[in-house]
Amino acid sequence: MTMTGEEHTRGLTGPWWWPRRRSAVFDGALALASALECGAEGIGFARDAGIPVWAGVLFGAVAGVVLLVRRKWPVAVVLVAIAVTPAQMGFLLGIVGLYTLAAAEVPRRVIGALAGMSLVGTAVVTFVRVRQDMARGDLTLGDWFVPFAAVATALGLTAPPVLLGLYVGARRRLMESLRERADSLERELQLLAERAEERAEWARNEERTRIAREMHDVVAHRVSLMVVHAAALQAVARKDPEKAVRNAVLVGDMGRQALTELREMLGVLRAGDADAGGGRRPVGVPLAAVGEAAAAAAAAASRVVEEAGEGPWLSELEELVGQSAAAGMVVELSVQGEARSYAAEVEQTAYRVVQEALTNVHKHAAGAKTHVRLAHRVSEIAMQVENEPPSEPGSASAAGLPSGGNGLLGMRERVLGLGGVFVSGPTDAGGFRVSAVIPAV
Repeated sequence: MTMTGEEHTRGLTGPWWWPRRRSAVFDGALALASALECGAEGIGFARDAGIPVWAGVLFGAVAGVVLLVRRKWPVAVVLVAIAVTPAQMGFLLGIVGLYTLAAAEVPRRVIGALAGMSLVGTAVVTFVRVRQDMARGDLTLGDWFVPFAAVATALGLTAPPVLLGLYVGARRRLMESLRERADSLERELQLLAERAEERAEWARNEERTRIAREMHDVVAHRVSLMVVHAAALQAVARKDPEKAVRNAVLVGDMGRQALTELREMLGVLRAGDADAGGGRRPVGVPLAAVGEAAAAAAAAASRVVEEAGEGPWLSELEELVGQSAAAGMVVELSVQGEARSYAAEVEQTAYRVVQEALTNVHKHAAGAKTHVRLAHRVSEIAMQVENEPPSEPGSASAAGLPSGGNGLLGMRERVLGLGGVFVSGPTDAGGFRVSAVIPAV
């Protein structure tokens, strides 16, 4: 069996053209046996040719030892075997040479031509030899035996080694092709595994970003309002006890709402992890089963999200604006167009944009008058939150609200993820404007 690529290179451990040392030893043994056979047959050749016996033996030994290069030059070995056929020597040389030629990477026309030459040469020599034996009286059979013996001997010494060599060569090439396919498949699988790992890492990063964005949207607005109300409570605790009580109630409501939303989100995540637990790949599980388990886990997670009825919705936008107004913000809400229902991700994104924009007003422009505009259009929904400059320059940071710098980034990611347009920046009057347009479908 042959080897290819790096394995073939590493497998070449023999001297010169032999792939392995045992191949060199085997060919050396064949060459020695062929040299002994040809040398012995050279005695009869020397007697018939009238030359010294030592010359015939030497000629036979030299011809037989050519078998040593059968792997390197199989054509030369067959040609030498054909050349010494008239001398009635080199039977092992011819058989092994034809087998090696048929098994080698040699064009079929060359194999056919040399095999035909060997067949004709053997047939002619056998015909002449048998006819001479019958003329001398060594054989007493009929004339029919001469061509029969010539054809049978020629076919017997030519056809079996050629057919066996063709079979071995075809099998060797088939195994080599299968090995190359296996190596190619292994490389493809390795590449697919690397790409799958990259996609998994990308998916993990996306999921972490999404969870961070959701946590920011859920917590930042509620906690910001709690901080504003707490600051107001501290200011009016002694002057207006009744207002302080109302602010304390609002703080408690905000905290409970924040905790409720956090519990819903964590519940969805935990339920999704529990359903996806069966998707972990045990040892020995095929890749197809892993894909099916991953798809099932994703579907289960989607069902959990749907069953949880995760909001928020645009119908709660008026309540959101009212909460900011209760915290002391002067805010106006205007709605244009006929309100209708949208896809869940569209309504949630629109709500989160308004929510985060109001949170930024609480953080950076406390006390500034704010305008919230919502427009229902034919194929899209538009929203805009614009605040005027704060009436008191120092009021922007009076509540001491921290800023992580992720609010605008999260809004942009949400809107662009739905194929919308997001624009934010300061106004000419000194305020700030956040605008977004989201496709309705």
